[in-house]
Amino acid sequence: MSSQSRTPARSGTWPRARKGKATTMRPAETMSPAQEAAGAAVHRRPGRPRSEQAERAIIDAALSLFAESGPDGLCMEQVAARAGVGKATIYRRWPGKEDLLLDALAALKTPLPEPRGRSVREDLVAVLDAMCRDTADPRRARQFALLQGEGAKYPRLMARFIDTVVEPRREVVRSVLRRGVATGELREDTDIEAALYLLRGAALASTGHQEPVPDDYARRAVDALLRGLSAH
Repeated sequence: MSSQSRTPARSGTWPRARKGKATTMRPAETMSPAQEAAGAAVHRRPGRPRSEQAERAIIDAALSLFAESGPDGLCMEQVAARAGVGKATIYRRWPGKEDLLLDALAALKTPLPEPRGRSVREDLVAVLDAMCRDTADPRRARQFALLQGEGAKYPRLMARFIDTVVEPRREVVRSVLRRGVATGELREDTDIEAALYLLRGAALASTGHQEPVPDDYARRAVDALLRGLSAH
């Protein structure tokens, strides 16, 4: 009876002893340096900076697929395969196809120069020159034409593109023209929106010709516009 009475006590204490041993066998000193480094890397991963090279590859892949087959043909699997990255890398930055496409299309636009504020003419020449570079790139022209053609199918994408890409660029031009009116460089009755679209038309007109656009095209176009808007 004595041996039987000791058995339950022993069997009841072993699980607690093992459980206690499991919790006491996890100090940092039991881990190898390689294990510690791997654990630290896991904890750092959510905050690590994204690779600019991978992001550029994803944007380029998205633009290429968009040019080939339009928005309908763009899927994350194909973008990942062409960019040489995993889908998780894409989804960490862009939650959906439309978000990726919006950033990709924004990347097509040459950043407009910051107006210096010394001369309306000087600022308009710099802005128009950047706009002409946008329209002169055949790849960009093809993609923008495709976006315009497919835009009716994607009203949310088009609205976001206009709000986040097109309108801020237009506002740069408007700010230069408004400043010109305020400083007296332009007439008080200057039609800001009409002048904006005339500049845009000048940029579009610079394409589609077999002969190269003259280096002074932007200056000449702005001078022609200012002859009608100048206050003097």
